[in-house]
Amino acid sequence: MSEESLLAAITPLLPRGEHTILGPGDDCAVIEAPGGSFVVTTDVLVQDQHFRTQWSSGFDIGARAAAQNLADVAAMGAVPTGMVVSMVLPGDTEVSWVEDCARGLASYNIGVVGGDLSGGSYISISVTAFGSVEGPAVTRGRAAPGQTLALAGTLGLSLRGFEALTEGKDDPAIDVFRVPRPPLEAGPIAAKAGATAMMDVSDGLVRDAARIAKASQVLIELDPALLDAYVAEAGTIDRVLYGGEDHSLLAVFPSDRVPDPFQPIGKVSAGQPGVVMEGKRLTGGWDHFA
Repeated sequence: MSEESLLAAITPLLPRGEHTILGPGDDCAVIEAPGGSFVVTTDVLVQDQHFRTQWSSGFDIGARAAAQNLADVAAMGAVPTGMVVSMVLPGDTEVSWVEDCARGLASYNIGVVGGDLSGGSYISISVTAFGSVEGPAVTRGRAAPGQTLALAGTLGLSLRGFEALTEGKDDPAIDVFRVPRPPLEAGPIAAKAGATAMMDVSDGLVRDAARIAKASQVLIELDPALLDAYVAEAGTIDRVLYGGEDHSLLAVFPSDRVPDPFQPIGKVSAGQPGVVMEGKRLTGGWDHFA
């Protein structure tokens, strides 16, 4: 198929989105920003680095590409309003696979308002997502001693699913690895509740909590008792601490009263920036280049 005919096949599968003023077909899309400001993020998935086509369907990969970007939007306390998607595809890619991927991208019903197609030797999907903020965006840099660390979502299940796939085992956690479902609604909830810092857990709880600690110049203390339920689900404490790609939301709140669906998992203290548990400093997590 030509580029135009492939676009004609997948464009009807993509949602317009309630915030879309002008969708695909022009040099740029136009998206409303009801809150007066907007956030923007971008991420890329590369075949055999982030996904394997023998493990995941086109739908799974499209949904995952959307999820990891929309989680970043939610982590700023924003409501997702649109996405643009660029894809590199080998010439022998089945059209049905591309259509299935488009359905995955559409599964969050956030407007896919444009993008680009190109040929290449392997599949690559780049998503840029936008969101609207009511009030200031929630950054990583305003956590303070005496505040509460809380989480909405899962921990360690994506890594458990990945390990099951590599070992050829059947495990329900595989679904979390293939298609993480970040709690997008929790981001604006946290912002309205006065969250002082927030980010999504993409590279592991320890590594991402350390990023908040560094940005805010605080010490984050994880409570093992509050992590027990996550350990029971994930199977090991190492998966909970260091497993990435659950795309849950990690937030800091001014008091120990945190809004649903967040659950307390630790506290913020004064001290050398970093992450500790039971007095031991923790490091580690996912690094693409390590």
